[in-house]
Amino acid sequence: MHYTTNEERREAGFSLLELMVVVVILSILALVIVPRVIDRPDQARAARAQSDIAAIASAVNLYRLDNFRYPTTEQGLAALVSQPSAPPEAPNWSGYMDRLPQDPWGQPYQYLAPGVHGDFDIFTYGADAAPGGSGADADIGSWMAQ
Repeated sequence: MHYTTNEERREAGFSLLELMVVVVILSILALVIVPRVIDRPDQARAARAQSDIAAIASAVNLYRLDNFRYPTTEQGLAALVSQPSAPPEAPNWSGYMDRLPQDPWGQPYQYLAPGVHGDFDIFTYGADAAPGGSGADADIGSWMAQ
């Protein structure tokens, strides 16, 4: 018959101190990694908005090539999907987009011609759907790609 000694019992498991050290290390890793992972969805939405804006800007430039002017603010981006009925007319209009995308936060993209930053501005107000803001609430516009 074999009896276990106190020394053998101590080596069989982890001490409370060892477990606490592991918990502290995991907590520190979580504090470093979690904020970076949480920011990824906001970065992905901003990247998608910039991509959408670039595609819409290309369509607006094609509209100008065909019709010698940009759509007016009143005609808006809808002039890229269906021929505008409001003046000025677009005699050489051809469909420039199948449909207008919404921004990653479910709002329509905004259009201004003439723009504040160039011949036209295409922009989204971000997550808060209000002008200004920072982080996920920041405005993203066509002038940022220039």
